[in-house]
Amino acid sequence: MMGLYEKIVNGEEKIALVGLGYVGMPIAVAFSKKVKVIGYDLNAKKIEQYKNGIDPTNEVGGDAVKACSVEFTADETKLREAKFHIVAVPTPVNGDHTPDLTPVEGASETVGRNLTKGSVVVYESTVYPGVTEDICVPILERESGLKCGVDFKVGYSPERINPGDKVHRLETITKIVSGMDEETLDTVAKVYELVVEAGVHRAESIKVAEAAKVIENSQRDINIAFMNELSIIFNKMGIDTQSVLKAAGTKWNFLKFYPGLVGGHCIGVDPYYLTYKAEELGYHSQIILSGRRINDDMGKYVAENVVKKLIAADVSIKNAKVAILGFTFKENCPDTRNTKIIDIYKELKEYGITAAIADPTADSDEAKRLYGVEFADMASITGCDAVVLAVAHDAFQNLSQADFDKMFKPGDNGQKVLVDIKGLLDRKQYEAAGYKYWRL
Repeated sequence: MMGLYEKIVNGEEKIALVGLGYVGMPIAVAFSKKVKVIGYDLNAKKIEQYKNGIDPTNEVGGDAVKACSVEFTADETKLREAKFHIVAVPTPVNGDHTPDLTPVEGASETVGRNLTKGSVVVYESTVYPGVTEDICVPILERESGLKCGVDFKVGYSPERINPGDKVHRLETITKIVSGMDEETLDTVAKVYELVVEAGVHRAESIKVAEAAKVIENSQRDINIAFMNELSIIFNKMGIDTQSVLKAAGTKWNFLKFYPGLVGGHCIGVDPYYLTYKAEELGYHSQIILSGRRINDDMGKYVAENVVKKLIAADVSIKNAKVAILGFTFKENCPDTRNTKIIDIYKELKEYGITAAIADPTADSDEAKRLYGVEFADMASITGCDAVVLAVAHDAFQNLSQADFDKMFKPGDNGQKVLVDIKGLLDRKQYEAAGYKYWRL
């Protein structure tokens, strides 16, 4: 009997991608170079954009979307034509930091309604150990009337795509794969090996793969939290954190992390999935949650320092004019979901300051929908008392002192507050010119 993998390779069976965002889209395009792919998303507007060769995520680019053979659809019944389903929907957290499994549950219902015998369903969404088997499988069974392990199989292969990163891509990052049994694991591994040049790591169970994913980002979160805490301490001591890190970084085993705002839908979210499950089992996380607390408060901390610098510059807070350059959660990526820049904006509002935000890279429609924020044009930023350089977009890398001077009110440099969150600028240059310069 010919296996599912062989049938996919021979073009007799199709792969379906469920969820075509920053993760699903690159996977769909990569697979379509080798096999037949259906790309499903319930957002019909997004599907229209893809059909017209527009890539709102900027992950693969319009040309690649135009050229690819993915069959884009918002019609869920098309999923019945596929036997290998990859679910790549977001797994956010609620306002109280508990996991919001609605997207993954909804996707499971959609796949379940259209599941045929002999299919394999692989989840890519970041979850806590147990979600695939304890939450998703019962939904798939209920909706399809099929039995897991008999009529269909499940696997888990966490995404490691780094949005906005053109070096570490799907093809170049080792892929963790897992399956409910040896046969499924073998099929899942072989299918991913079609596109992942870096190869796959076969995890010994689905729970191991789920746990591996959730700790990768938790580790990063804790390391950044440590840097943020150092930044707060050194700031009180009047020492430049970046200079300290540069010096410490000359030791061979010093880990090069930097302070900053931790946003996005992975690092700022995934640790809560792990701590939520731990709480359920009676363990209250200490290190992970204290790291989260520090990182969640950094936007507020930055805003407080903007205000302190304005006071030091003898600027009246009440009518101060502030501009924030950059709004996305990371550089060169249009994604504004779970950005921490909004925390700076809201905290400044508490002081009576409504900051103008400019971001030529960000998705302006999304920012308006999610935060009610309207972006200002870069050229319109003039007459400011303070400018916050918040994101390290390429578009901001070449801003010169003359460019900043155009943004500020004319007058004495001692009244110009420049907050450089990412440390993009030459501190000495701006301090020598008399600016009130501050960075993490």
